[in-house]
This record gives sequence, C-alpha cells and structure tokens, in this order.
Amino acid sequence: MVGVACLALAVTGCTGNSRAAEAGHAPQASTAPKPTSSPALTPAQAREALARYSKTNNLARLSQDRALLDSVEGGPRYAMSLADIQEDEALPEADREPYRPWSYDLSATDLYIPRLKDGQQRWFAAVTRAGSLQQYARVLIIAQSTQSKQWEIVATIDLDDPEQLPQIALDKDGYATAVDATSSSLTAPVGVLRSAVTDNYATGGEQTGKKVLTPSGASRRQIKMHDETQEKFGPRGTTRFAAADPQFADAYALKTTAGALVVFSHTHTQHDAVSAPGLGIVPEKQDRAWLGTTPGPAFTYTFTCSDIAAVPNVPEPSSLLGYGCRRTDAKAAGPSTSV
Repeated sequence: MVGVACLALAVTGCTGNSRAAEAGHAPQASTAPKPTSSPALTPAQAREALARYSKTNNLARLSQDRALLDSVEGGPRYAMSLADIQEDEALPEADREPYRPWSYDLSATDLYIPRLKDGQQRWFAAVTRAGSLQQYARVLIIAQSTQSKQWEIVATIDLDDPEQLPQIALDKDGYATAVDATSSSLTAPVGVLRSAVTDNYATGGEQTGKKVLTPSGASRRQIKMHDETQEKFGPRGTTRFAAADPQFADAYALKTTAGALVVFSHTHTQHDAVSAPGLGIVPEKQDRAWLGTTPGPAFTYTFTCSDIAAVPNVPEPSSLLGYGCRRTDAKAAGPSTSV
C-alpha cells in the first residue's frame, strides 16, 4: 500500500541483571538515521510520463497491441482496457467504433507529486481538464512499476463536478503529502470506503453505504443501479449484486486542507438468473465477448472499478466524487438461491 509510513524508535529497557543496569547506564535509543523523503519525480518528468502514455496508448489501441499497452498501464486501468479490447474484438467489424487518437492537454493539467520515503513505491497524481470551459476533469494515478521501472497509469476517474475536488495540501516547495489510506487515523480508511461503495450496489446503501457516504451524484448512481437493475427481468428473473474481494487492493491518498483524497479500486459481481425452468437469458451484443451466443439460465459478471472519495478530517460522512467500472469477466453459473 502506498503511503507515508510512520516510524518510531523502539527503546527496550534492560533487565535487572543486565550489564547495562549493573553499570548504571540508561538504555540507549537507536542512533540510525531516520529515512528521508524526497519528491517521487520532478514536474518535468511527470509531464513526460503523461505525454509518453497518451502516445503509446494511441499506438497500442490502434493495433490492439496488449503487450504495448501493458508497458504504460497497470492495475485496474489495464484490466479495464483489456476488457474494452476483448468486447470490441467480439463485435462484427461494422459495429466497431473507429478509434480516435487523443492526448491530454498538459497546459491544463495539475500535478500533485508527493514526497516519499526511500523504499516506497513512487507515484503521483494528476488532474486533467478538457472542454471549452475546462468543465470536464479527470483524476489520474501514475505509479512506477516495481519491475520495469516505467511509469504506468493505474487509475483514471472522471469527476462528476470539478468544483467538488478538495484542495490538495502543498508544502512550501509545491509538493504534496502522501497519506496511508489504510490508517485508522482517517475518519474513513479505504476498507470502510470500499465496503460502502459495494454496499451501494448490494443493498442500495442500506447497511453502510448511506452512513459512510454523503448523497453525492456518484453514490446516487450506484444506488440507482441497484434499484433499477434488480427489476430488469420483471417476474421472469432476478439480478443480484454482491461485493467481491478486490482484484487490486492498492490505494493512493493525498492530504487535503480538510482531510484526504483517496483513490482506490473495488470489485463487485452481478448475478442474473431466470426464475423458472425453461427460461433462458440471451446474451446481449457486448455480453457475447464473454459468454458467446448460447442462452443460459444464469450468468455472473465481474466488474472492476476505480473510485475517488474526499474524506474529511472530522467525523462526518465522506463524499464519493466519481467512479468508473468495466466488466472484466463473465461466466455461466447456476441459478441463484438468494431470496
């Protein structure tokens, strides 16, 4: 997990029969130097990483080159891109949308580079803006691969409203502060946030979702998905959402002037089943990339999602600012026994 580790010097008292006690010496604290923190990279290097990403991403998507894409994407972002490619390739040629190359406007991009200690994975955040009035904003998390040492996009999330983005706390040199997203010092650690968003799907937020998260546009959409989708088959079938172990457990957090901004991933499933023998679910056009064309009594879909939340430093609900999901797996399954 990325974050700023808290290190404490351990002082161990000596037993009564120790040589130190006999000599009257007090226990000594470790004199090892404390780890120093430094920026993950320079702003120029960060902009270079973003430019490289858009250029390589375009080349990879035009040729559907998974290996090339893997060199600039990782984590949930790469899993979502692979899903997009798989679904696109399963469509007839005439139904495929032509790919249009793109690039981020680096002049309209804010960088948030944290100081990190030696040994921590290097990463940074960026907020890109687009539109005639820069009314569209996207948060990016870019992390350095521990294997290739290349910078990879691991999360991209569109914000519902750029004005909702909290102010990132910066030091006198303009660098951000990384926060341990799992820390109990946060009013809503990442595990609590992840449980809340999956509960929005599973129960409509009745157990933890509505308690942990304020009723923002993003959380309302998740609850609406639960409310509307479970009735889509009428009396002939059911749809049930459920939380799943996250495929990608890493989370990234930055200190804000009022708390923390947390970016994380969650995984949930959707189980569709007929309600009576003799009925069958016919896979729709996009579903066929995963299921083929044969009807079945039940299917289970797995979704990989990236989420972003503003966590206050006071005991109040957090706000889900945006999220994005892709179906990343699907399979035929037996009918659900859920009521």
